[in-house]
Amino acid sequence: MKPGHGILSLSFSLATRVAPVAAAFGATAACGSGVVTATPDQSVSHGEDAAAFVARVNTELRGHWIAASRAAWTNATDITDLHAKAEAEATERVLAYLSAAIKEAERFEGTVMDDATARQLKLLRLATANPAPDDAGKRAELAQIVAELQSMYGKGKYCRLEDGRERCSDLGELSDVISSSRDQDKLLDAWTGWRKIAPPMRAKYQRFVELANEGAREVGYADLGQMWRDGYDMSPEAFEADVERLWHQVKPMYDQLHCHVRAVLSARYGPDVVPPSGLIPAHLLGNMWAQEWGNVYPLVEPHAGLPSIDVTAALQRKGMTSVQMVEQAESFFVSLGLDPLPPTFWERSMFDKPRDKDVVCHASAWDVEYSDDLRIKMCIKINMEDLVTIHHELGHNYYFHAYKDLPPLFQNGAHDGFHEGIGDTLALSVTPQYLHDIGLLEMVSNEPKAVINKQMRDALDKVAFLPFGLLVDRWRWDVFSGKIKPENYNMAWWELRRTYQGVREPVARTEQDFDPGAKFHIPGNTPYSRYFLARVLQFQFHEALCRASGHEGPLHTCSIFGSKEAGAKLQAMLAMGASRPWPEALEAVAGTREMDAGALIRYFEPLTGWLAEQNKGRTCGWQP
Repeated sequence: MKPGHGILSLSFSLATRVAPVAAAFGATAACGSGVVTATPDQSVSHGEDAAAFVARVNTELRGHWIAASRAAWTNATDITDLHAKAEAEATERVLAYLSAAIKEAERFEGTVMDDATARQLKLLRLATANPAPDDAGKRAELAQIVAELQSMYGKGKYCRLEDGRERCSDLGELSDVISSSRDQDKLLDAWTGWRKIAPPMRAKYQRFVELANEGAREVGYADLGQMWRDGYDMSPEAFEADVERLWHQVKPMYDQLHCHVRAVLSARYGPDVVPPSGLIPAHLLGNMWAQEWGNVYPLVEPHAGLPSIDVTAALQRKGMTSVQMVEQAESFFVSLGLDPLPPTFWERSMFDKPRDKDVVCHASAWDVEYSDDLRIKMCIKINMEDLVTIHHELGHNYYFHAYKDLPPLFQNGAHDGFHEGIGDTLALSVTPQYLHDIGLLEMVSNEPKAVINKQMRDALDKVAFLPFGLLVDRWRWDVFSGKIKPENYNMAWWELRRTYQGVREPVARTEQDFDPGAKFHIPGNTPYSRYFLARVLQFQFHEALCRASGHEGPLHTCSIFGSKEAGAKLQAMLAMGASRPWPEALEAVAGTREMDAGALIRYFEPLTGWLAEQNKGRTCGWQP
């Protein structure tokens, strides 16, 4: 699943691609195949040892996940009240089963057992992002709210009168305005228009927080945020500190990029709109959430007149279809020695937006039947951004494929940032040389000016995204803990955006608004720290795979396309799934047990030097 709307700029970000059901169950994809007869309140043999219990839970949980995955896929690809109801009911059954199984597992506390069994018991406790209360009525209410919030987002439209007639625009159409227009009035209308879908979510979201927190407390956590932070093979406190360490590694680079982009936008729109030493209005950055800035590249292009690195025109000139774009991305993975996608992938995926029904266009990857039933769900546009996004989504699919034979509780990434980072890693190899080799780019230039252009294009998404990737969960952690009260939801959201991003609301916002709800991952309840971690890990992975491929030269010039050696190293990590702590998985591919942003910094060294020169004499930074 992408962190955004399913549209990303080449080489900068592919992002999340997980089934919406994953948000409900804490997995990276919807899963399963089969039906179970076990019920959550089924009695357990007290002679059953921990290993036997885990084996039984894997079998039963797989069946529940399958049923829920099917319902979630149906609702995501055909949003109706009936399908939303079916998804809510399936979700409730999963939550009920997990609640009962987690309680049953408590009897094994203090028992001596093998590492694999102990790890699966821990993962069982963390197997949902929406822990449900034991109370059946509250559990049903939580499942209903989860389904309703996702449906409200998926069906959201901005409707207004134009020439006496009602005109309604969905997120895709409004995002097109944000990405391409330079008219402030049109940008502001699209920006505020999309956020009109969110206020009706506010009361439901507040109740969701109450219920999910209650469920988290019942399994031993102070609140849902603490539970989420416990999923990284370290204490919640250590995880917070590690994320903060990574942020401080990359913040100087972000500050330089922000300083330069602000200066250019100030010159373009005027200092009254974009103060040269102040905050950047969110609607001017080319993305509905100002999370990635690649669409303002034409305004900030360092060196005009050089050959474009955007292959959108070439894709359209060749008459590429959505299916052909997916086939092109698949060929990259196959070049590494990985398997082709199964025939069912091509039969069951949703590549195009249907004309006759509402769907969730947000890009996501699935294994609906938990048995190599790989799929993606996208409303593909024939452009370079979506070509890169497809590479990202297939990264999820190949992860699913690699660990498909593991027990269901191990069928996940080493941690969620790994799952998000794999597709992005492969996208880093979609270099100008690679695009030239596959016939989409006529000329490749390695002269310094061309390198700076390419790095600027990449940084506008990958580097610009970093603080946003951090703040979404910072907001939720404080909401879940009660530090942010319901009456301050919107104010606190914008305080974080000003503090971390140096971005402000373009018009006054009040607590009548619910701007967090206009971002899919809030109503979809998908933890977001994974995307920040993925932006760091993808460069670590890329550097390690480039070494394996025998690459020599600057990191930004490396493509592992065609390297069986890199493919073998990648496959070894993917096949581990969640069966081992993430430091072991990281060591398998990168030779280190610590997440580190050093590779990201090395990748962007040419641009960092250029930005420092441009920012001489400017006042960088901002006051929130």
